[in-house]
Amino acid sequence: MEYASLIAFAVTSCITPGPNNSMLMASGLNYGTRRSLPHYFGIILGFPAMILAVGLGIAQVFDLYPSLHTALKIVGACYLTYLAYRIATAPVSSDAVSAGKPFTFLQAAAFQWVNPKAWVMAVGAIVTYTSIGNDYLSEVMAITLLFFVIGAPCIWLWLWLGASLQRILRSPRAIRGFNWSMAALLIASLFPVFAELLTTL
Repeated sequence: MEYASLIAFAVTSCITPGPNNSMLMASGLNYGTRRSLPHYFGIILGFPAMILAVGLGIAQVFDLYPSLHTALKIVGACYLTYLAYRIATAPVSSDAVSAGKPFTFLQAAAFQWVNPKAWVMAVGAIVTYTSIGNDYLSEVMAITLLFFVIGAPCIWLWLWLGASLQRILRSPRAIRGFNWSMAALLIASLFPVFAELLTTL
């Protein structure tokens, strides 16, 4: 297995903007680091678990039933659009602290299964960096572990950045503006999914 290429892929895919990072950054700003920790741990444990499941055979189900994959994409796109709306309209009190609730650990872990970028990353890593043979299982385990080790600090950077903005964006108006920006970024991350669905349906 080409570890150098896999590490480069993991760093690039984990640190670039996407639904997980955008939502976690918004959570850091609105709720602070401590209240956002369940969200963070849900991502860094939920995504490697998803990679492991894909590597152990979930991807084969989609090969047999392509319509199931399309249906999951539709559900995921709709859910992410709803989450973008929730971020944009999150209530902000007069002291610029969000009155809503951050993601729980289970919500963040389950979210990976409707996150289009997570699917692209998981399937791409398994298909590209494994080989059929006796070493397949050990390669899947290595990919899973690598995404946990690399993903944890990369994703933490987004939470830290969001929480750091609390010192800069103090007014409710500034918080709302940031939330709208994160909602727009979340919708923008869905453009490739919408384009693919339009050609599929």
